[in-house]
Parts: sequence; structure tokens; C-alpha cells
Amino acid sequence: MKRPSPRHTVALALASAVILTLAGCSGGLGNTEDAATDDAAGQPADSGDENSSEPIKLGMLGPFSGSESAFGPYMANGANLAIQEINADGGVLGRPLELVTEDDACDATTAVAGANKLTTQGVVASVGGYCSSATVPTVDILTGAGMPMVIPAANSNQLVELGNPKVFLVNGTGTQQAASALAYAEHSGLAKVALLHDNSSYSKDLADSFNAQVGDGDVSSVLTEGVNKEEKDFSATVNNVLGAEPDLVWWTGYYDAGGLLAKQLHDAGYDGQIMVADGSVDAKLAEIAGPDASKGIVGTFTQTPDMLEGHDDWIEDYTEMFGDPPGPYATQAYDAVRIIAQAMTDAGTTDGDAVTTALEAIDGMELFSGPLKFTPEHTLSSGGFVIVEVGPDGTFVFKENPVDY
Repeated sequence: MKRPSPRHTVALALASAVILTLAGCSGGLGNTEDAATDDAAGQPADSGDENSSEPIKLGMLGPFSGSESAFGPYMANGANLAIQEINADGGVLGRPLELVTEDDACDATTAVAGANKLTTQGVVASVGGYCSSATVPTVDILTGAGMPMVIPAANSNQLVELGNPKVFLVNGTGTQQAASALAYAEHSGLAKVALLHDNSSYSKDLADSFNAQVGDGDVSSVLTEGVNKEEKDFSATVNNVLGAEPDLVWWTGYYDAGGLLAKQLHDAGYDGQIMVADGSVDAKLAEIAGPDASKGIVGTFTQTPDMLEGHDDWIEDYTEMFGDPPGPYATQAYDAVRIIAQAMTDAGTTDGDAVTTALEAIDGMELFSGPLKFTPEHTLSSGGFVIVEVGPDGTFVFKENPVDY
């Protein structure tokens, strides 16, 4: 992966002061109304005039408020780090890149409103999307405005099933994540699995994908149940889990309800293992569950820089710019910007159709997840999910890689 030259370190440090003044929430960008110029409002997307000196605007919808707001700043910061590196190298087509963010709060209604705002601010491509349930309803809006979407986090199979030619996923799919969870259960001798989801498209999709992949092997699904994540008392579900006597509970929802479920399962005497999906891989899960209930919890997650060799400089640059180390999906957002920039460069234009064709043609570009080659469905050729576990301080750390089984 190309790193900035030493002269860029100075540029990055100077740029950080500018970026942080635009922050709309702790640690990152959460509001674009201050960043967008008054004359951009109501204007269509970039006309494709590559002789312009105006910035090329990339849009990002993400959770900058609500229960998943821990992830929005990581994504915006990762994207902005890539933008500063690219701009220090001369930008794209001789023009600087600029990130325009809108809050989707992981809520479909909020996301639709945010997507409509992006279409009025001269944005030519999207590099956002965390919650699948909030991302799916924005697809027609953004691509209808001509924007290719390189989605860094949202990975529900529903996004693939839309069949929209302008949608590309940088995170592994739900099918790939479920395959990693199943491989872990088989490898660990956890024969009976209970699947709990929060009825969101992302969460239910993971549970359905796991069930679809369970065959005639040693692992069986003994319970699949959805919960209302807004509730605080999951006693009915806990009793159903205890009655099914699973060896493993896989929670496929987000950390707010996941932490409560883990605590209530522990308090009720459940002594099997708990696994969570990537939407719950955050230190806040252990904070909510408490040290006793979170001990031994594992998760399925895409690899982060600290799990990979050779990326210390990237972590250092990120930490220097934003004051804290990178968190989940910072790397995917960073790569999403690099991918769309490469496609625009290859296409020689910001025109959405031409950029889409260039995205499909990328072959071997180095990402954090490895060399990039999109499948015909515009997903990654390899999902790259690993197994992580709650460490002593409540953060998740690398445990093992299913490809080694």
C-alpha cells in the first residue's frame, strides 16, 4: 500500500487542524452543513468538467448520532486521512478531494434525508454506509443522482441482491461473515448454536446466512430468534436460550442490545460461549455487559491495522492527525476513498457511468484486505473475516484466523 512521502507528514499535520474544526461530533466529522458552501446548495452533481479547479466532492453517510455513533467518526477520519494524502500528491485529475458528511444515525428515515442532502451539494460519489438497514434505502437516491457507491462497512446480502451496477462493497458480505462464524463453531466443537438478531436487515441477514450454510456437519442451529433492540429486558429470549441449551450464542446485532443480552444471559446462568458479529465489536459492548459477562466473548470481524503487519506508519499518521488511534472501519473508509480516486483517475473523469466501468476493471490494487478485484456482484473476492476476543481492558483483540483451520 502506498504511503505518503516524508514531505506529506507536514501537510498531514497542518491539514489536521482544518479537519478537526469541521468535526460535528467527538473525534470526527458529523455535520456537513458548515463544510458545504452556500452556493453548492441546490446544485446538481459535478458536471464532469475536469478543467475545473473546484474540489471533487465525495459524500459519506454514517452514524454520527444514535446508538452506533462510535463508528461514524472512525469512518470519516479514515476517509479524511486518505483525502489528505491524495491531495498532497496533487489530487485527482488536478483537483483536490473534499469529504461531505451527513448523519444517518443508522436509521432509514434519517438516512434518506441525508442522502437527499448529498444530492444537492455537488457530490459525485459516495464512500459511506455503515448500517445496512440505513444504507439500502439510500441506494436509489444516490445512484439515481449518478453517484457510484463504494460502501466501506454495510455488507448485508440485501445490498448485493439489489443488483445495482453502481454499488460496490469494500467489507465482506454477510454470507462470508456467517461462513467464518460457522467455521469457528466447527473448529471449536460447538455443536449447538443459538442465533439471536435484532430484526434489522443486516442482523437478520447474518442469521439467515448462517442457517443457510449449516449442512450435515457437526454443527446445528437450535434456535433463531429476533428481539426488539429498543427493549431493556430480554428475559423471554434468555429463557428460550437456556431451554435450547446451546454451546454457542451468536448475537448478530449491534453492541447496545448485545451488551445487555450478554449480561442477562450470564446473570441467568448461561455458561456456554457468546459470539458477536462485527456490529458489536467495540469496547462499549464490554462496558455495557460488565467484566464478568464479557469475559470469553469472541467476535467475527474484518482485520484492523493492529492485526496486520506493516501498517504502523498508517496508525501513527492517523493518531497524529486525530488524537486517538484508529477504530473499526477507519481502514475500510480510507480504502473506499482510494478506490474511488483510482477509478476516477483511470476513467479520466468524474462521470458516474465511466467511473463505475473503471471500478469494475480494477485488478490488484493493494488494500488493507489484500489485492482488490471485485466479483461480478461487486463484492470482495475474499471476505477477510477473523475471530477476535474481548481483551483484559474490554477492547477486542485478534484471536485466530479461520483460514488457518
